Amino acid sequence: MQAPQAAPRVDVVLDGFGINTSAGLVAMCEVVLIEGPGRDGRPVRILVDPAHVGRRTFLLDALAARGLTAGDIDMVVLTHAHWDHVQNIDLFAHAPVYLHPDERRYCERPHPNDWATPVWTRDILDRARLHEVEDGAELIPGVGVVHLPGHSAGSIGVTVQSEPGLSLVTGDALHYASVALNRRPPLVFWNPDQALASIDRVVAMADVIYPGHDRPFRLTSQGQVEYLREFSLTITGTQADRPGLGFYPKTREPWVMPGFEDHFRPA
Repeated sequence: MQAPQAAPRVDVVLDGFGINTSAGLVAMCEVVLIEGPGRDGRPVRILVDPAHVGRRTFLLDALAARGLTAGDIDMVVLTHAHWDHVQNIDLFAHAPVYLHPDERRYCERPHPNDWATPVWTRDILDRARLHEVEDGAELIPGVGVVHLPGHSAGSIGVTVQSEPGLSLVTGDALHYASVALNRRPPLVFWNPDQALASIDRVVAMADVIYPGHDRPFRLTSQGQVEYLREFSLTITGTQADRPGLGFYPKTREPWVMPGFEDHFRPA
């Protein structure tokens, strides 16, 4: 009798952070590694959202700490094509890169007000071994794709069925744990109504949520956030008592891209 296959495993390679500054966006997305047996039983490593070039050496170091190199990644999934999630895909030129077709199509002519999808985004994607993937697709047994539009046209999440239940890597369909409670999408480049519906879908289906710019968490039966990792961040080059350095605990007000309605007007 053949032994049952091991369930896929989720590992946070780089934490996501919602911290920004008055001088610009830090934009550090969560980078996730999913490992599990493929259809032939051989192990497969899937990297979700390889982040921007400011995190490149940190990404490589984090892989090395796991005994891995970029060459050990078998596939890359982009939850969406914003600059802070995609810039390091050239490290994985050997691997197929999966993206929703609506996202790929949008990157051909991004809206002029969309500062998260510069026109050179298409150039980055054209250099990759790009494959389109849609809602309901299975990457490996126990690992699937859900379409979560709103933040962007083709935002997707990656579902992982394992011992803790259903884990969902959301990208920026759900930025922070607080969004699961207040239902206020902080950034919308496509459609506010779809963004809200995607948040609701995530909360309804997932037991453990891996958000785009926060730590993984679950919601308790009392509707409270229970983080699964400790917060850890060191800021270098300054001191907390430096004159002019201030701290503001609130996140920015929600922002919807001006002119998003253009997406839905007849050409």
